[in-house]
Amino acid sequence: MISVTPELDKQSDIPLYQQLFVYLKGQIESGLLRENDRLPSIRQLSAYLSVSKNTVETAYQQLLAEGYIQSRLRSGLYVMPIEKLERAAAEPAVVRTGTAQKSEDLPPHAINFEYGDVELDHFPVRQWKRCLMDALEECTSEIYGYGDRQGHAGLRSEIARYLYQSRGVVCTPDQIFLSAGTQTTVSLLAQLLPLPGEVAMEEPGYNGVRTVLMNMGRTIIPIPLDHDGISVEHLKRSGAKTVYVTPSHQFPLGMIMPVQNRIKLLQWAYEQDGYIIEDDFDSELRYQGQPIPALKALDTCDKVIYLGTFSKSFLPGIRLSYMVLPERAALDYRSRLQAYSQSVSPLIQAAMHRFMKEGYFASHIRKMRKLYQSRHRVLLRSIHEQLGGQVGIIGERSGMHLLLDVHGRSSEELVKRALEHGVIAYAPRKHWLHREACPPSYIMLGFGGLSEEKIREGIIRLRKAWFP
Repeated sequence: MISVTPELDKQSDIPLYQQLFVYLKGQIESGLLRENDRLPSIRQLSAYLSVSKNTVETAYQQLLAEGYIQSRLRSGLYVMPIEKLERAAAEPAVVRTGTAQKSEDLPPHAINFEYGDVELDHFPVRQWKRCLMDALEECTSEIYGYGDRQGHAGLRSEIARYLYQSRGVVCTPDQIFLSAGTQTTVSLLAQLLPLPGEVAMEEPGYNGVRTVLMNMGRTIIPIPLDHDGISVEHLKRSGAKTVYVTPSHQFPLGMIMPVQNRIKLLQWAYEQDGYIIEDDFDSELRYQGQPIPALKALDTCDKVIYLGTFSKSFLPGIRLSYMVLPERAALDYRSRLQAYSQSVSPLIQAAMHRFMKEGYFASHIRKMRKLYQSRHRVLLRSIHEQLGGQVGIIGERSGMHLLLDVHGRSSEELVKRALEHGVIAYAPRKHWLHREACPPSYIMLGFGGLSEEKIREGIIRLRKAWFP
């Protein structure tokens, strides 16, 4: 029997998680919830109170941060003794934001617009668990050993089929190599292929890949962007032989490269006998217009190295990415790979193989696309309603983030004011090689891990913070 029975007012201006937190805190301080009493699980309490799991989880996280409860491994959440509460109350809570802006004063219930978070409440736990259990029951040497250096053969076949159906990419399983995340993929690529010492990149571009390439001893040549993607004319004059691009959804500005420019970029690679590294990181999440084929799908001379990941479409935690190499490069790469063990768990690979083969992945993608599209629509509507003409919106056609141009303001001031109102927003300047070139009024908002309720509330708070 659940003994937690607060009266939550869903019409109140006070958020539900805050009402629940105040109630539980009062129950503990009054002694009605005593030391070592076990709290209901998030799932139990959310069902009992008819509120979202996010509401319960946020209330619990605040209790944890303030020292009212503690988590015990594989057991649950328990009330702490009052003596420990008094000691813990003197210790400030620390929330990791994942960027340079960190503060010991961050409220644990802050609405975090961090890019890269994904929706977890709608994750197909039952199907994924079944695939994991089925993979375990295979009891093969591959599952319990190091696994194939190139990756699970069945999974590579499923990926090849998926790429053809969804992105128009024609490849064989022998051209596909699995690894633990895009950064690991790029690191291996830089080690095992004779990439030149200089690599061109979009400016701005994804800092995670740029950092890996620089750590591998490569010199980055920044190439400016036109209104529809990387400037091929500047690339031609750069002298580079390899370029990293995000043509289907430029990161972080969000433009989509039209087919005419894709052909020009491919022509550059053919004339230079160079490589294009195409990072197709969130191609499934396009909200306007028809799907655009991958650059690799137009490649007739095998000069595109295609990078894909399951981090946005499935789960970041499984650490599963892949690349499709040109046939000649695949032969060279495979021979050099013999000294390297596979970085992805063989169990995860086998489970993912089953998940894709039985149609669960395709079904999950359809549901997530619809869900993220709805959240994207709520975010845009909230921005228009609350912030109106005081901001510009950049890169709103696809993906799980967008940029705001808050006219005449500085990101440093905007981030600080947002934090004072319980919102964590981000300055995107780290994605510029020359950070001073980032427009100072830009703010980056990710929305993948936020409910529609939190998105609306977050934008309302930003209006109060920025335009009181």
